Amino acid sequence: MLTPQRYFELIPPTVDMTIRSELYHTNEFNFAVAVILSAQATDKKVNEVTPELFRIAPTPQKMLDLGIEELREHIRVISFFNNKAKNIIALAETLVAENVTDMFPAKYHNRDALMKLPGIGQKTANVVCNVLWGAPNIGVDTHVFRNAHRYGWVEASDNTPEKVELKLLKKIPRKYHPIVNHVMVLHGRYVCKALRPECSKCPVAKWCPAKQ
Repeated sequence: MLTPQRYFELIPPTVDMTIRSELYHTNEFNFAVAVILSAQATDKKVNEVTPELFRIAPTPQKMLDLGIEELREHIRVISFFNNKAKNIIALAETLVAENVTDMFPAKYHNRDALMKLPGIGQKTANVVCNVLWGAPNIGVDTHVFRNAHRYGWVEASDNTPEKVELKLLKKIPRKYHPIVNHVMVLHGRYVCKALRPECSKCPVAKWCPAKQ
């Protein structure tokens, strides 16, 4: 049986635990922007556009100066770029009004506060809090959602990211909460893939109920 305890004891040595996210960023503001862009898009695709975007517009004010039309041109290759551009500009406007430069004020260092900002939903807020400030939130993206079901840690009725997060917070020992998203995303991206999982190189394969 592949328990969460066994999984998080054996998987971390196989991934680079010094990497908290593979999304390119240079400060807290543009990390949040990168996470917004990554919704229903791969980190690889996001990283193709963000180095140049963040060179030009690394802060809320410079993002506003860039403008929505130019922002759209920079992110056009990313899915739902129109809606994401609107959200990013609205986020920048809100932060500029509060004189925020590139670091989030302490009052935003929690999920509920972040979710009041434009473009930031629960998953984005969880990832931002976890990566930037080490909060024990679990950002449930496609890898976490898929493999939590694959390993039998959640039920079929746990059919939303919110339901999966609640179940994982109960089942996974608290000491592992800060690394859940990081470990499951990298493992799901490079080993326990959606279509062709590489079980031969997986350190927990012999306990996995989905190996066959």
